[in-house]
Amino acid sequence: MKSRSTIILTSVLIAIILLTGACSAGFVAGRVLTPTANGAAVSLPDLSGLDLPSAGTPASEQAGTPQDLDKLFEPFWQAWSLIHDQYVDQPVDDEALMRGAIRGMLDSLGDQHTSYMDPQQLERANSQLNGEEYEGIGAWVDVRKEFLTIISPMPSSPAEKAGLKPGDQIIAVDGEDMTGVDGEIVRQQVVGPEGTEVQLTIKRPGRQDTFDVVVERASITVPTVESRMLEDNIAYVHIYNFGEGTTQDLRTALKDLMAQNPDSLILDVRNDPGGFLETAIEVASEFLDGGVVMYEQYGDGTRTTYEADPGGLATDIPLVVLINQGSASASEIVAGAIQDRGRGKLVGMTSFGKGSVQVWTELVNDQGGVRVTIARWLTPDGNTIHEKGLTPDYEVDFTEEDFNAGLDPQLDKAIEILKAN
Repeated sequence: MKSRSTIILTSVLIAIILLTGACSAGFVAGRVLTPTANGAAVSLPDLSGLDLPSAGTPASEQAGTPQDLDKLFEPFWQAWSLIHDQYVDQPVDDEALMRGAIRGMLDSLGDQHTSYMDPQQLERANSQLNGEEYEGIGAWVDVRKEFLTIISPMPSSPAEKAGLKPGDQIIAVDGEDMTGVDGEIVRQQVVGPEGTEVQLTIKRPGRQDTFDVVVERASITVPTVESRMLEDNIAYVHIYNFGEGTTQDLRTALKDLMAQNPDSLILDVRNDPGGFLETAIEVASEFLDGGVVMYEQYGDGTRTTYEADPGGLATDIPLVVLINQGSASASEIVAGAIQDRGRGKLVGMTSFGKGSVQVWTELVNDQGGVRVTIARWLTPDGNTIHEKGLTPDYEVDFTEEDFNAGLDPQLDKAIEILKAN
């Protein structure tokens, strides 16, 4: 199995942004590469034997020289000069132009998971996975849709208490129409100091009318793991994201639960947007007795295999996993491995479908970072879930009416399955 010593961050579930004053790009299998003092990123592939590409040439035939690149970038520098010479509002912000150029270059690839984060966004994204506190409404959102869209509210957050649901679209903020407004700008209008209020106009799937929700912002601590014993001697663990401390929190929870000799266990990864790839492998290892957890498949068809670590605490106990539309990336890695390996059944709704692998590289001079899609990940049976999701063994919906009534039919079904075995 490939060493994971440099695999640090599974970054972003289609630029999921944590509405807590923090920008989290929610989460995709990936790696983060940190620049060294001399500006070179550690753990990068050796590119010394490769020629630089020239314009208009297929990748398989590209061969370039510094002169080729000079010619290629002549229009760019021409445009740069025109802006400085002719633009009406002078002086222009060269740093903003540089960042815009990077952002545009990555956007031109047409891959929503290959993108740029400015320094503030990158800092907030990393802080979110470290479990720090933020101020906002407490929800993971997708900034790349037509309207800012809720992926999932955090447990016990103002967003959850206000009744926001996965799939809710924010079409206005404090009465201001957000049609055509960039999702990141909308996000910035939603976050704010603890104790202040924001009015969100919501368009909910399956509902004809729009409605307003007033949410009081609060200080939010990003959750990782919750656990408890249910009736009928069933253990329950809910993983909220795959952050820096999740593995240790999970092991602590499992040690406590397993000491109570449960008959079975429910793993809940509903509304879990993902996190660190290394954490996903470690979490899966707690439930799998060795074997394949996932594959990374690259553009040339080659694969890297990731296997479970030894020493899992819950590798034999009967298991059911809860998933839904908000289960993404790292949570799908775990659920997909458990399903394919026959370790447990999946209950709920089809998962989000985030199955690509990104490399994160922090840029020199504190100019943020870029993420580039380098591979797709596959389940142990070689299935891709990208833009398809995982199909549960038992499809059970969880409606708004269920929520309002305090019911959880998905959890009830998991209990039913375990009691029948």
